[in-house]
Amino acid sequence: MHKRITFRNMDHSDVMEEYVNQQLKKIESFLENEQTPIYIDVVLEASKVREHPRGEVRIKTGHYDLVSNYEYSGVDMYDVIDRIIDVMYKKLRDAKNKELDKRKTCGRRDEFKKQR
Repeated sequence: MHKRITFRNMDHSDVMEEYVNQQLKKIESFLENEQTPIYIDVVLEASKVREHPRGEVRIKTGHYDLVSNYEYSGVDMYDVIDRIIDVMYKKLRDAKNKELDKRKTCGRRDEFKKQR
């Protein structure tokens, strides 16, 4: 698993990096049985023009290629990190459920057509 945490327009913070790694454990446990390579990119950006921070998570695996980002005024960087990780987890779970449903109905297509 390849992880990269990038800080833009702000100084590198060991505390914030530790917090991101702690929050990413939920996603890493979800992707535990996924084929390698797994790329996780986290971009944290403090805007020079606006007053609000921005965060983005990208996950690229053999089955998934997803992006989650969040930008809102009046919140701190830790809230942005929580939001992007939660949204990414939901996207991964939805993509996995969609793939499972697709596999389940693959061989019984004619039966489902008759029901409709």
